[in-house]
Amino acid sequence: MSRPIIVWFRKDLRLADHPALWYAAKKKVPLIPLFILDERDIGEAQRVWLHHSLDSFTKEIPLILRKGDPVKILGEIQNETDAEIYTHRCYESHSIQIEKQLHWVTTFNGNHLIDPWEVSPKTSSYFKVFTPFWNSCLKILDPPKPLPVPKFEVYPKKIKSDKLSDWKLLPQHPNWAKGIESYWEFGEKAAHTRLKKFVKAALDTYGTLRDMAAEDGTSQLSPYLHFGQLSPRQIWHSCHASSLSEPYIRQLGWREFSYHLLYHYPDLPHTPFKKQFTKFEWNDSADFFDKWSRGMTGYPIVDAGMRQLWETGWMHNRVRMIVASFLTKDLLVPWQKGAEWFWNTLVDADLANNSAGWQWVAGCGADAAPYFRIFNPVLQGEKFDPEGDYVRRWVPELTHLDKKVIQKPWTVGGVDYPEPIVDHKQARDEALRRYQLVKPN
Repeated sequence: MSRPIIVWFRKDLRLADHPALWYAAKKKVPLIPLFILDERDIGEAQRVWLHHSLDSFTKEIPLILRKGDPVKILGEIQNETDAEIYTHRCYESHSIQIEKQLHWVTTFNGNHLIDPWEVSPKTSSYFKVFTPFWNSCLKILDPPKPLPVPKFEVYPKKIKSDKLSDWKLLPQHPNWAKGIESYWEFGEKAAHTRLKKFVKAALDTYGTLRDMAAEDGTSQLSPYLHFGQLSPRQIWHSCHASSLSEPYIRQLGWREFSYHLLYHYPDLPHTPFKKQFTKFEWNDSADFFDKWSRGMTGYPIVDAGMRQLWETGWMHNRVRMIVASFLTKDLLVPWQKGAEWFWNTLVDADLANNSAGWQWVAGCGADAAPYFRIFNPVLQGEKFDPEGDYVRRWVPELTHLDKKVIQKPWTVGGVDYPEPIVDHKQARDEALRRYQLVKPN
């Protein structure tokens, strides 16, 4: 009998446009679909998403579930079956180390438009600014049409598999995930339903509405993309039929850029990209961080975002920038603490995007926002939630306030809502003073 092939599913929980599965199926040998839970890859909210996604996916494919060290598990199954191994490449540092140990594995690019090493500038080994990076990508990008779901035969002999329930991915006592479970639908079919809805109803207005916090103007595809229930190629080809798709396609470009950075600078999740920022003087106040994380800062747009995050496992992208700026520049809490909180509370928490995004806002990252750009939370609220509807949804104690004052409720008094924990003008001045001490000469 021909050697079977282990198809090692990672961040690619789909059957369509899955190169590793497709090319394994073309060999016309028995396949062993396998998912390994490596807990280094996953935050707390992502565990909820993963549980429901695997529950859905195992109804579509007889997936072997194992938990632990991928090198050891793959070695055990290979010894048992004499199988080849096909999988998709991942670019986090520990994933690269795993693939180096598994040097006999056949890998494919299934989760990105390009590999991180496919473009580079003439003057250095990798790009540090988004626009030239994306322009270089666009010169070579011609993603092939997505692959259909292949027909395949499953390996007939029994292989040990864990029960999904034994992994205890869902929180207990209390179950804080009820909001996430009620807000989202999970699985590959749900991903395509949301993609079709976005392309039909919101793609053409994405460029004008994406920053409006109360509007349904974004795709909310990020968790499906993170878990690979949609591929970037599927999104690319679905969107390219519209002449107004460029602003959204550009967001895919930012995702590619973040992975380009992470691949070439593996310390991105922990260490400032601009080295002078290692000397920045942070406050690191536990009280400030607690009030920020619970949505009790006294600034409505910030608190609305943090409460949306806790309830749904997701936050509007513009609001992510606002809350990140507030934590790092108004409260002077280290960006690493904010990135860690997002890692554990976002269902779409992606190591590359999350790390690059926080460094960008904090001013210490590649292609970063200038250090002197400090969002005014009141003005941001008035600009991107002008009617106050976003705040009213997530901060119900302010529902009765008029739009003229809802972003600054302390000006009217008598409201059961915290006073601002800092004065923005004073906080801004102090942040600028500290940034001046480490800015490049």
